[in-house]
Amino acid sequence: MTKLSSKPSAEAKALSLFLMAYKTIDPIYKEKSKRINRKWDLVLKDELTRAEYNEEVLEMLASYGGYSEVVEKTVKFYIEKTGEWTLKGNDKYCQDAKKIADEILKK
Repeated sequence: MTKLSSKPSAEAKALSLFLMAYKTIDPIYKEKSKRINRKWDLVLKDELTRAEYNEEVLEMLASYGGYSEVVEKTVKFYIEKTGEWTLKGNDKYCQDAKKIADEILKK
């Protein structure tokens, strides 16, 4: 098995965290989460190209309103549930989510 040195894209991270959050609300999110995670496993095993994986991620994101909408929904979900946004990091997703969290928490 070839180890992929890079991590999933910001879009894939956004989708994964969105599905993880909402899978407690509706089983369809749980199934979609399992599906996208299996696809990533195939990428890690070189059985699926990263381009094919990214294409599927982008299609799923579009069905939920796109990257920005998914990030916003995810941040709102966790802030409503816990009262704060705790995810930290320097990657694109974390920076985008932090901006949205800061706006929500100011209100």
